[in-house]
Amino acid sequence: MASLPKFFSISAASTYKQCPRKWKHRYIDKLPDPPGEAALVGTFAHHVLEILCEKEPEERTTDEAKKIAREAWPETASNKDFQSLDLSEAEEKEFRWKAWAAIDGLWKLENPAEIDVLSTEKRISVNLAEVPFYGIIDRLDQSGAGTIVTDYKTGKPPKPAYRDKALDQIILYAAAVESETGELPAKGRLLYLGKESLEIEVDINQELISNSTDQFADTWGALARDCDAENFDTGTGPLCGWCPYAGICEDGQKEIRKRLEAGRMRPDAPALQLI
Repeated sequence: MASLPKFFSISAASTYKQCPRKWKHRYIDKLPDPPGEAALVGTFAHHVLEILCEKEPEERTTDEAKKIAREAWPETASNKDFQSLDLSEAEEKEFRWKAWAAIDGLWKLENPAEIDVLSTEKRISVNLAEVPFYGIIDRLDQSGAGTIVTDYKTGKPPKPAYRDKALDQIILYAAAVESETGELPAKGRLLYLGKESLEIEVDINQELISNSTDQFADTWGALARDCDAENFDTGTGPLCGWCPYAGICEDGQKEIRKRLEAGRMRPDAPALQLI
């Protein structure tokens, strides 16, 4: 029988719902799953904004953000995950430009000097509907209405039909804050900092909290059953082309080949090099 993890994060739940087999390879087998360029751009942008928002409000300027980015860059450049990208000089320049565009995108959505920041990168570990939840909240802010849970995104914003689903993460963070502090946050915000900058905001209420925590508990229950049975199904689809485990997944390879034959797989999909 496979053991359940001590903690269950939103990213782990998302991986499991996408493909239980992928979850097993990552969290039980501990097979490597190095972040791609987009993820590393996001990590760098998050780090710079974390440092920026810890400063006094009047210091939260774009000039200060540029200074922080310059000082933080050598650590990223020497990181093994970044080095594994093997970028050319021109590609590295493009990487840095994408990261700066994400950092600068914050000012398109708000003036950080006017935000009452309570904490950044807050680690939180609580039980949500009997599930051992763990997460890191990008920012907690204070407003006249109460606490606001803020999360940065550096990818493309979701289409309108999928925005409610995207808010599940921020609602679970709000539930975790309520569980830890006893105070229900007033709002949740997703700040999309890329080219298509967008703010998605939601008023937090107990109905939203219950719906999101119930779904989270259902996912945990399904995972528990899979662990008991030691049986993890594959969830095939277009993302198989980006799965780092495609080389050891027969179902994933079949899906990739089927999509290739149908002209429904991008030629730059990384998994094509694994099969």
